[in-house]
Amino acid sequence: MNLNIETITHGDYYEVIVGGELDVYTVPELEEVLVPMRQEGNHDIHVNLANVSYMDSTGLGLFVGTLKALNQNDKELYILDVTDRISRLFDITGLKDLMHVNEGTEVE
Repeated sequence: MNLNIETITHGDYYEVIVGGELDVYTVPELEEVLVPMRQEGNHDIHVNLANVSYMDSTGLGLFVGTLKALNQNDKELYILDVTDRISRLFDITGLKDLMHVNEGTEVE
């Protein structure tokens, strides 16, 4: 399965729009996009998962690593427009308590 990734630079944050399946085979593609952004440390990152049909623990791990790196620079990770199914993954793992996960596109 292919992963579609679109990035948009806004004033104080990067927007990353992801589509497809986020799993052990496709996470490296997203990692190539997120790692330089989080290493720079000057912007928050907003990841839109509206078009992600499946995500496994590898995807969750990438988001945890991204959150840790951003927090070192007082920046935030926002996971936006998640489906009910993916939202439950963040709930079950307790990650919803550690990062901003919203079912809509607005940052709360």
